[in-house]
This record gives sequence, structure tokens and C-alpha cells, in this order.
Amino acid sequence: MSVRTIGVVMNGVTGRMGYRQHLVRSVLAINEQGGVTLSDGSKVKLKPVLVGRNADKLADIAAKHDISDFTTELDSALADDDNLIYFDAQVTSARVKAVLKAIEAGKHIYAEKPTAESTQEAIALAEAATAKGVKNGVVQDKLFLPGLLKLKRLIDGGFFGRILSVRGEFGYWVFEGDWQEAQRPSWNYRSEDGGGIVLDMFPHWHYVMENLFGRVESVYARAVTHVPARVDEQGHTYQATADDAAYGIFELEGGIVAQINSSWTVRVNRDELVEFQVDGTHGSAVAGLRNCRAQHRSATPKPVWNPDLPATARFRDGWQEVPDNAEFDNGFKIQWEGFIRHVLEDAPFPNDFASGARGVQLAELGLRSSAEGRRIEVPQL
Repeated sequence: MSVRTIGVVMNGVTGRMGYRQHLVRSVLAINEQGGVTLSDGSKVKLKPVLVGRNADKLADIAAKHDISDFTTELDSALADDDNLIYFDAQVTSARVKAVLKAIEAGKHIYAEKPTAESTQEAIALAEAATAKGVKNGVVQDKLFLPGLLKLKRLIDGGFFGRILSVRGEFGYWVFEGDWQEAQRPSWNYRSEDGGGIVLDMFPHWHYVMENLFGRVESVYARAVTHVPARVDEQGHTYQATADDAAYGIFELEGGIVAQINSSWTVRVNRDELVEFQVDGTHGSAVAGLRNCRAQHRSATPKPVWNPDLPATARFRDGWQEVPDNAEFDNGFKIQWEGFIRHVLEDAPFPNDFASGARGVQLAELGLRSSAEGRRIEVPQL
């Protein structure tokens, strides 16, 4: 069995997501399993070329994982013909410039979301990639979560009948950085650096809604900054200029209404950090990161409102766990494998830059809705 190795330029691996999910749990994990298997049975391994601004951090990562190639010079990495793919996990504000360089160099592009800070820039990236004839993809990892895969199985099997509504709850308390270290980098809370929970999470919610339930037709959102001051990685207090919570109502095709709360200022009182409840005429389900519970209409209780008496029913007991029925691998790694097959043998990969632009559009319109205090229709891109 033949094994081929291709170079992958990875920009932004010193960050939390770029390092853990993309380098360690995707690219290096793919190599540890022997590579990506193509349709003809051959294997493809990936040679990571690490790029970033901090040479010392890059050297530490390279030494820890026995990686030979790292550089602070993006141009030199892009000039190597053996490097077929460029991956970008930088801060959002640095992404467009670097991706355009990679497109011009003829590299196939895989990028974290959001692909840009504005719809105009996101569309420009998609058009540039198409004009150059390079393959392009955007990370849409939540489609591969076990809980959402089980939810999709219920949808595809007709479990819900006609879907009426979706309710999503996402978030956790991110410490301010004074008496406990923050779990997220400080740039997330500065709008001038591309921060904000709307720009971070609305692109996620867009592809979840679009792929599972239907096209988003309108948005009404309220974005707020609940914690106005935080402490950065150097111990300095700074003003949080970006939103840290957002409350959105989305109207989807077919009359489905989705309500999704996103917050870094909420304490978790649910089973998982994100949960979606889907209600339909024939049944309901609650899906999280890994688990999914369902209740069919034939097993739905008949509660009666009476505040004078304690509730005797344990409502959660009437829900049934949806079985795995499959092996679930890391979602980031699965999508990496799909993109490699897309590049090398033109396998389908619907999560392209055009899809990413629609996610950026929803974030942009969500912020506009909040600023103007009104419902905004979402034009088709």
C-alpha cells in the first residue's frame, strides 16, 4: 500500500484551538493512525509546517512533537511547492490578509471560522479562491458532534414530524482574570481585535441551523457586554469592548423558530455546555455535545398547571437516550480527513468559503439587529 506525504502550512498553532484541536488531535492524530485513506486504498500523511509570530513558542511546540519545520515567515512557507494546503487558525483580524496570500500562492485553503470580520471580506475570499481554482473549506466542527449526529439521525428518520421550534443554550462563566485566570484569551473581549461572542458563535449557529433545519430567513438579536472590565494575560486591566453575551431569535424556512442564547457570563445548570431542544408535532429531543434524549408523542405526559401543589412527575424520567449506533471520532479530525480527500480526489466538501460567508453575514446582521433594535431579513448569498 502506497503512502504519500503532503505539506500543510499551519498558521496560528500557538493558540488554544490551533494547537489542541487542529495540530494535536487532527493532523498529528491522522499521522499516528497511518494517514488519511483515499478511495483507492492508498494513504496520505501530513507534514505540518508551523507558522506564527513567536519563534520561541513555535520552537517549543516543534520540539515537543518532533516537528522539523517551523518559521515566522509565512511567505517562505507558501513558496515551498511541497506544501499543498494552507490552514489558518489565527485571530480573526489577521486571517483575510494571510488567506489571500495563500490563495495567490496557489495553495488549497482550510480555515477556522469566521473566515473574516465582515461579509464583504468573506465573499471576497470565496471569490478569490474560486477565481484561482483552489479548493477551500471552513471549519464547521459542531456538525460532527456525537449529540448533533444523533439529532440529525432523528431528523432524517422523520421522528419529529413537522419541526416547530429550536431552543439552544450555550455558554459558561469565563473568569474575569483577576482572582482566577480566564479560560479564554483576552482578544475575545476586544472588538478591535475581532472579538465578541456574536462573531464567534453566530457562524456556528448558522451552519447548524442551515444543515439541520433549513435556511435562516431573519434574525432579531440583542448583543451585550455584561462584564465591562477584565484582566489580560499580563495582569493588566482592560476595557471589554466586545459583546460577551447574545440573545437571538432566528426565523427559518418552513416556519421554524429558533431561539439561541450564547453567553460567557452564565453559570452552567444543564447537562452539557451546549444543548439544543427541538420540538416537533410527533416528538421532541434535547441534544448536547455527546448525548441526545428524545420523547415521542406517545410517551408525552399530560401535565396540568397547579402552583398550589408540588409537582409529582419527574419530567426528565420520561425521556429516552438515543443510542450511539456508531463510533464517533473527533469532529475536527473527521473534517480534516474530509478536506484532504476533497483536495486530492475531489470528494464532496460542502463546508466551503461560500458557506463560511453566510455565517459571517448572520453575525454581521445580528450585530446590526442589536444596534438598531429590530428584526432583519437575511438576504440569500
